Amino acid sequence: MTPRHQRDLGRRKVLFALGGVMAAAPAVAALAPHALAEGNRTTAAGALPLTVVNSTGAFDNANVHVYIVGNQDGRQVRVTPDGTLAPVALSDNGADGYTDYAIGLAGSGGTSLSLPYLSGRIYVSLGAKLKFKVVTDGNGNPALQYPAGWVTSDPNYPVLHDCAEFTYNSAGMFCNTTMVDMFSVPLSIRLTGARDQTTGTLRASGRAAAFDAVRGVEEFAPLVVDDTRVIAPGHGLDAGLFPADYFAPYIDEVWSTYTGRDLTVSTNAGTFTGRVRGGQLVFDGPAQVSFARPSTRDVLFCDGALAAPNDGTTGPVAAVLGAGFNRSTLVSTAAQPTTDPASFYRTALTNHYAKAMHAATEDGKAYGFAFDDVADFASYVQDTAPTGIRLTLTPF
Repeated sequence: MTPRHQRDLGRRKVLFALGGVMAAAPAVAALAPHALAEGNRTTAAGALPLTVVNSTGAFDNANVHVYIVGNQDGRQVRVTPDGTLAPVALSDNGADGYTDYAIGLAGSGGTSLSLPYLSGRIYVSLGAKLKFKVVTDGNGNPALQYPAGWVTSDPNYPVLHDCAEFTYNSAGMFCNTTMVDMFSVPLSIRLTGARDQTTGTLRASGRAAAFDAVRGVEEFAPLVVDDTRVIAPGHGLDAGLFPADYFAPYIDEVWSTYTGRDLTVSTNAGTFTGRVRGGQLVFDGPAQVSFARPSTRDVLFCDGALAAPNDGTTGPVAAVLGAGFNRSTLVSTAAQPTTDPASFYRTALTNHYAKAMHAATEDGKAYGFAFDDVADFASYVQDTAPTGIRLTLTPF
């Protein structure tokens, strides 16, 4: 699998925070040309067997609800229990103002579903249903408001829920478990096809260990919401729960360090060599790219000064820098990206949230921040000839 800084950067840039806004679900690769019939449900080509397994040990199948939502050809859609695609519609909102797109699990054992071509998310909620709402976007089209578990005013804030992300099309299946916005329900993905791959599985008691690790760092402790979820620090910053200047000393140290020596970043486009000049980190190489001094928020969201356009030059360098800041490896290693996980998160000032997410997984891979797939450390798998996907809610 090609690491993020050496492949198309479009995936995570579309996976911005979906909650509280009208947004399309993720896209890894170009969607296949299988448009929905206007106003009608259609059976999409290439349906992939999806099995959902409840191994939480804390909730029975009757209290687990599944939602498959996303987009196809620019239209926001959902998957019905019988595996067909239906465009979201304002008429889907019930008397309470919200939709009921829940797919129930079988009475016992695994639940077999069918996944058509689309880019989207598989949400799971435990104990209560999620409240999705169809609204009208700026172009007058129906759009779906997604849950925002990090916003106290969101109707889904009290609900225990989480999601996995995917794009499935004629090119294959591209999927991941994610903690980029928050971590709540431990999930694992098994993808079969040309290979048999599993990712996202937590170590024994991994969920509790992750909660405890975040709670144990003073600045990060407010991100833990009871035993419900841990909010990612970027969202915590926006909510006033995390220091807006947390990374400032490390950012200053990076700028000071590379005023006097070179920082190299290797990408598929070639090697870029940079120094701080005129207050900007300026790289020469296959193209000249430069970055303003980022803020803590830019680091946590891998955005702003660290935004990664899908241009093959600035984007890959931005991704590597974003990973280096979050993993706190930029000062210690002048040749990026670093690939030895033993060198990650070694400083006291680091992204302790992402550190905790990685420590909790069996394979050490997690999506703790947006560019966590730099050097292939994300809980991400893909297959160009998939035969099935299994999503397991693993033990709490």
